[in-house]
Amino acid sequence: MRSPGTIEAAADDAHAFIKALGFDTVDAFGLSMGGFIVQDLIVKHPTLVRKLVLAGTGPRGGRNIDKVARVTYLDILRSVIARADPKEFLFFERNKAGKQAAKEFIARLKERRDGRDTAVTLSTMRTQLKAIKRYARSAPWDLSVFTGRALIANGDRDRMVPSILSVDLHQRIAGSQLVTYPDAGHGSIFQYWEKFAPAAAGFLAE
Repeated sequence: MRSPGTIEAAADDAHAFIKALGFDTVDAFGLSMGGFIVQDLIVKHPTLVRKLVLAGTGPRGGRNIDKVARVTYLDILRSVIARADPKEFLFFERNKAGKQAAKEFIARLKERRDGRDTAVTLSTMRTQLKAIKRYARSAPWDLSVFTGRALIANGDRDRMVPSILSVDLHQRIAGSQLVTYPDAGHGSIFQYWEKFAPAAAGFLAE
């Protein structure tokens, strides 16, 4: 199966999958690009999502999202030089706390041995980065059509999707909650998983 070439196409695929499962209403979680896809989904299908959790993401047309590709390739290069997993650079600050959180995160990923996702290919990554750039340079959606509840989370030092864009989302989605984790980057929910996981679960259970 080929990766969708646009965020809009990915949202259409998500909608088709949800309907194929027989659901009329769902709760949705979107991290980074997943957050872009979910936003497209709620604009096209405002009553489909009951509650929404967005992390490390921003609105369509958000300033500097089009620089994601540059940041991604640079961090991958830095990880190669450091002989480290790229996720350590992409998701975490390179300070003492961030480096420790990154090592712990990578270790947790290795705990699951069965049913793991297939590794993303270089071709898929390039397709996704092009889709993100197009999304970043498109006109913003009117997110006021979404009348459900939303929880928005990010670190205060997200370089991939600038942290200020989480504030932007908070302002665009009426009644949303915003949680910002200190001294954390794009992977703030991985660094602060012990706080984020129960917060998200509690939000969805309300």
